Amino acid sequence: MSQSLYVVIVGCGRLGSALAGRLSAEGHGVVAVDRDEHAFAGLPPEYSGFRLEGDATEISVLREAKMQKADVVVAATREDNVNLMVSQIARRVFEVPRVLARVFDPRREPLYRRWEVKTICPTGIAAALLLERIHEESE
Repeated sequence: MSQSLYVVIVGCGRLGSALAGRLSAEGHGVVAVDRDEHAFAGLPPEYSGFRLEGDATEISVLREAKMQKADVVVAATREDNVNLMVSQIARRVFEVPRVLARVFDPRREPLYRRWEVKTICPTGIAAALLLERIHEESE
């Protein structure tokens, strides 16, 4: 493993929990943030990072997560607007060098790019893979 990273993951649903578990297992410092305390039940038993219950659109919660020390922030909630807001705050207020976000609506990706946020769009990825399969079957 190369250097240990400090990663703040906002959204502890299936994606956030899986990512937090894997990064923690790799020895990285991880803080999982979610406004629903029940979301943390999805973290694997061996997760050794921190859990922070709170609304990540509030600066005080992000300060408590020590976002100013983060090497990477991942906005992985189910809400594009929350992910965009958290991403903007991470880049502009806390000057986090690497910010990644999940975005469901592909039409919103240009907004994220404007803030220098890398995105993963499950909708776009699924559409591309399904089209690939459709074309495979017709050959």
